[in-house]
Amino acid sequence: MLPRPTPLLLALPLAVVGGLGLDVAFPDRGVWPLAYVAVGLLFIALRGHRARAAFVIGSVWGVAFFVPHLSWAGFAAGDLPWFALATAEGLLVGVSCAAFAWAARIPVIARREALSAITFAFALTAGEVLRSSWPFGGFPWGRLAFSQADSPLGRYAWLGGTVLVSFLVALVGALVALAVLSLVRLRLGRAGAAVIVAFVLVAGGLFVPLTTQPEGGRLSVGAVQGNVAEPGLRAFATRYQVLGFHADGTRALLDSVEPGELDLVVWPENASDVDPRKDQQAWDVIDQAARDVAAPLLVGSQQYVENGRYNQSLLWQPGVGIVDLYAKQRPAPFGEYIPMRSFFSRFSDMTDLVTTDMLPGKEIGTLPLESPRLGRTVVLGSVICFEVAYDDVVRDAVAGGAEVLLVQTNNSNFGYSAESTQQLAMSRMRAIESGRSTIQISTVGVSGVIDATGRVQQRTRLFEPAQLVASVPLRSTLTPATRAGAVPAWIVVAVASATTVAGMIVAVSARKGRRKS
Repeated sequence: MLPRPTPLLLALPLAVVGGLGLDVAFPDRGVWPLAYVAVGLLFIALRGHRARAAFVIGSVWGVAFFVPHLSWAGFAAGDLPWFALATAEGLLVGVSCAAFAWAARIPVIARREALSAITFAFALTAGEVLRSSWPFGGFPWGRLAFSQADSPLGRYAWLGGTVLVSFLVALVGALVALAVLSLVRLRLGRAGAAVIVAFVLVAGGLFVPLTTQPEGGRLSVGAVQGNVAEPGLRAFATRYQVLGFHADGTRALLDSVEPGELDLVVWPENASDVDPRKDQQAWDVIDQAARDVAAPLLVGSQQYVENGRYNQSLLWQPGVGIVDLYAKQRPAPFGEYIPMRSFFSRFSDMTDLVTTDMLPGKEIGTLPLESPRLGRTVVLGSVICFEVAYDDVVRDAVAGGAEVLLVQTNNSNFGYSAESTQQLAMSRMRAIESGRSTIQISTVGVSGVIDATGRVQQRTRLFEPAQLVASVPLRSTLTPATRAGAVPAWIVVAVASATTVAGMIVAVSARKGRRKS
């Protein structure tokens, strides 16, 4: 028998407070324990409700979270796209909550609170997997795991990736809720047990064996945050100026190192939106910067072709030019290309802002860098902008041999919002998950050097020129998370789907039984 439902007049305010509280768990504020409280409030709000009410409650919680969390989208694209995206993501949370409501109809789950908490964690995490891949390739922003870069729980990413971390956040939140409900009913033993299990899960992350030891030597890397002319100005609105800023920033590295001391210099996404293959001036500026520092460059650029454009990382050797490249595999829908353009253009002229659709690259993000100092080829892991949010993009690069991760991004469109720090938190989680040192380099910040335990070793501020110099360990051992691949996601989806279907069958059988009687 289902527990007595939380009254809607209480459940809906709990959902709103929980959603707003979850945003505070993420950067910039980063009060990560609030993630457990926020999820716990959702669990209490959903308690005892049928699927239809659960969908409404979950959607309210989701929208209350995503509206403030994605406020940077309003800065970049306007209020309508911002609220549309936040609402769509919130409704997908509602779907996962409806699935939980169905699964909770299974008698053994309805009778045992511990099983209900576990089922809830499976449903909420499966919902994250769904919205990370659908529609239009998905949008993984705001996953529970990305709030845990500073938490011991975040270290579990080394074992099972972001899917495992999100599952554990949801489970700990449900356990916190059960503890509160047990205290209200004066069941002190159950409350204590729930608290102890939650504490053990969180503290257990401290025992995950993370390491930063180099296995293939160290790579000496410079990274250049060139900045743009003014906050909020898109980098590609002043292409030659932004290119010049990054060339000047490259020469500024020589205040810290001698020519030839660096193995690689990394520029951000959109550092050269002038294609040097078609523009001699851009070619000369890039090559002169590479010659001045006497090191290869990894340059963020664009290539326009007959039916679209590619967002690329160009590996540039001084005096030679492009020796290899990586093209972004996951262009952002509505930001870099317009899916179903003829349909969506009927509702908003914002579709006209993307005049040339970005095409997806076909190859994984690995680039071979010849290192004379190390006497071997170093495999770079190239990740462009929002791709850092997608499990498979980063995982495939690491499984393909990447020894270090380089996240090139352009945050100039988002002003002084939390978008850049949210992205830095994702890069930190990817460092833990992959066991790789990670450098996030942005046109305007926030840029940072991250070790394989997720700690930020160096960090820049927003909208100022900056240079980073780091000697990063190169590693080749694959973490359990990388070896597991998509298996944790498959397990979560399979369990959530099976329990949802089983709950539906129970509900239909009960309904038929009532009709017969």
